[in-house]
Amino acid sequence: MPIIEKEKYLIHELPAFHLGYTIRACTVDTRGVQSGMTRPDGRQPDQLRNISFIPNVAAHATGSVLVSFGQTRVICSATVEDDVPRWMRAQRVEGGWLTAEYSMLPYSTLDRKPRDISRGKLDGRSSEIQRLIGRALRAVIDLKKIGQRTLWIDCDVLQADGGTRTASITGGCVAVAIAFNRLFAEGKIRDFPLKKLVAAVSAGVVNGAPLLDLNYLEDKAAAVDFNVVMTESSEYVEIQGSGEEAVFSGAEMSSMLDLSRNGIAQLITLQKQAILDAERAGPADLASLAAAFGQ
Repeated sequence: MPIIEKEKYLIHELPAFHLGYTIRACTVDTRGVQSGMTRPDGRQPDQLRNISFIPNVAAHATGSVLVSFGQTRVICSATVEDDVPRWMRAQRVEGGWLTAEYSMLPYSTLDRKPRDISRGKLDGRSSEIQRLIGRALRAVIDLKKIGQRTLWIDCDVLQADGGTRTASITGGCVAVAIAFNRLFAEGKIRDFPLKKLVAAVSAGVVNGAPLLDLNYLEDKAAAVDFNVVMTESSEYVEIQGSGEEAVFSGAEMSSMLDLSRNGIAQLITLQKQAILDAERAGPADLASLAAAFGQ
C-alpha cells in the first residue's frame, strides 16, 4: 500500500488507520504573495479559489464527493462494475479498466444547456473532457490490481464558473481513493491500486498577468489559457495550453506552470484530508450540502 510521505508543512500527525494511505493532517497557507492586481473575487494572482470536498454524496456509488472550486461545483462518483470491456476479454488483457463520463446539467450555466440526449450525441467539448479525466486517472492507477472490473467515473457539473475539467479530475481522484478504500475494506482487492494522487488546475494570462485557477470571467478574458494535470510527486500527466488569438512567451509559460505546480501541491494536501474525512463520515446530509452551496 502506498504511503504518503511526511512533508515540510505538516503540523501534526493523525492515527494511521486510513486504508491504503497513511495520511497526516496539515495546513497550507494559500494566501497570495503578489499584489497590485484586482481579480473579480478579490484573490491574489497565485491564490486558489475556496476549495471544499464533501464525501459520500451518492449513496449507491462505491465512492463519491462533491467538489467545489469557488462557485464551480461537481459531483464526482466512482462505481465498480464486475466486468471489463469486450475488447479486453477478446484480447485477453489482464486486470481491469477505468473510463470516465462528464456532463454539465442543464441548469449549471447562466443559459440553459440542452442535454446531450436531446441532440442525439455527445458534444465535442464533453467528449474531450471525459477523455482527459480518464487519461489523468489511469496514469496513477495500477489497473491490474483492480481485477476483472471496470471503474466508472461520473462527473456531473451542478454549477459552472470556470475550471470544471480541473475540478472533475481533482474530485474524481478523491472518489477513486474512497472507492478503493471500500473495496480494500471489503476484501475485494488485496493490493491498493492507486499509486499516487493526481490533481489539476487552470492558469492563464489575463490583462498581461499570469493568474492561477481562473473563474469564468477570467477565463473568458484570458489571452492564454492553460490546464495542468500533475501527480503528488510533481510529475506532469498532461498540459493543455493555447493562446486565444494571442501568443505567449517562454517566461509567461514558465510562470503559469510555476503557479500551477504550487496550486496543485495545495490541492493534493486538501485531497489527502478529504480522503481521510471520508473514512470518518457517514452519508452527506442536506445540511452539509446546503452549507457547501452557501459558501
